[in-house]
Amino acid sequence: MNNDLMQHLLQLAEEVEQQVAPAFARTESIAQQNEWKITRSFQAHQVSDYHFAGSTGYGYNDRGREVLDLIYADIMGAEAAIVRPHFVSGTHTISCALFGILRPNDELLYITGRPYDTLHKVIGEKNDGIGSLQDWGIDYNHIDLLPNDELDWDSIVTAITDKTKVIGIQRSRGYDWRSSFTVEQIKQMIYRVKQIRTDLIVFVDNCYGEFTELLEPTAVGADIMAGSLIKNPGGGLAETGGYIAGKQWAVDAAAQRLTAPGIGGEVGAMLGTMRLMYQGLFMAPHIVSQAIKGSILAAGVLQRLGFVTKPEWNAQRTDLIQAVQFDTAEQLIAFVQGVQKAAAVDSYVLPVPAEMPGYESEVIMAAGTFIQGGSLELSCDAPIREPYIAYLQGGLTYAHAKYGILQALQLLVEKQLVKLD
Repeated sequence: MNNDLMQHLLQLAEEVEQQVAPAFARTESIAQQNEWKITRSFQAHQVSDYHFAGSTGYGYNDRGREVLDLIYADIMGAEAAIVRPHFVSGTHTISCALFGILRPNDELLYITGRPYDTLHKVIGEKNDGIGSLQDWGIDYNHIDLLPNDELDWDSIVTAITDKTKVIGIQRSRGYDWRSSFTVEQIKQMIYRVKQIRTDLIVFVDNCYGEFTELLEPTAVGADIMAGSLIKNPGGGLAETGGYIAGKQWAVDAAAQRLTAPGIGGEVGAMLGTMRLMYQGLFMAPHIVSQAIKGSILAAGVLQRLGFVTKPEWNAQRTDLIQAVQFDTAEQLIAFVQGVQKAAAVDSYVLPVPAEMPGYESEVIMAAGTFIQGGSLELSCDAPIREPYIAYLQGGLTYAHAKYGILQALQLLVEKQLVKLD
């Protein structure tokens, strides 16, 4: 390690910390209020250690599972929720939600642009033979955002037909160079959609967004939303799983898809997962705030060095993700490799671009995590395509997120890809 270089970078980071202090304070205030909300829900449902026992076999009458569903519904502002380790990823959770509420000859219309890469196979193409939505005769369309990241309402109104049943909204930016949508913006989207047709169902992909604000999309009118437990709501402790929250009928429909018709959410052995799911939820607002503070610092430091970031350090935060645009593929790859060098797990591994299931370009991923794929932990990934954008997220502690930023910058400087003043 070049100690002089690291000291220079550390001094830069400390200067930026003073600059971004107001943004840190806002983040900590949100975390505090969300922590109190969760604690009050735990108290209202009289959570005790027997709720952590789990179940085996069919999992009938698992009171811990039932109460966890009720707590998620409370804190999400929803009628109902289903929280299960049996959801294998965020993509699987979203898939169950969409297959639950859509039927052949219906149409799914995404109004926030094309969704995240891993959903492209779920949507699929007609007669693709893989059981995708379109393979089942469910039509799909999306409306690109306008250049200013606003919704193209003229095109949306024109695109909605009698077949349109579900309106899809992706809260987070995915692999797009756009701003993520705040809950207030989603509220306005829902209002305008319902003005067009009151029977349209609004689905929100809430991944990366939980507890970054005081309300969630279901609290402002979303009919159904989904997210992953190895992102925000798992608090870095849940080992797997996802959740779906929303209107009772919609959650029930998704539950039938997860298990089987007539069974729904009434079964499902929780095995040894319950304590970590409860405790992870309890910890989530604090851990999310740590990750967001890391993203704010990253934006501040990289802006100082002349890079373009989205969001900028003083922007309102509505998800974990910090996007940074680099000039070359070499800069992008070095930054991601530097984040990996800061990991507590697998720091010796050198990530390189490669093809990955569900992604349409080669992707490089830094993911030295305790939970495989746990993107609430410090991680960074990027498709190798122009413009060269890295997506940094996570950090179970602010100190670790800061260390990752410093390590990434050090590697960029050492490779002579960035110059310090």
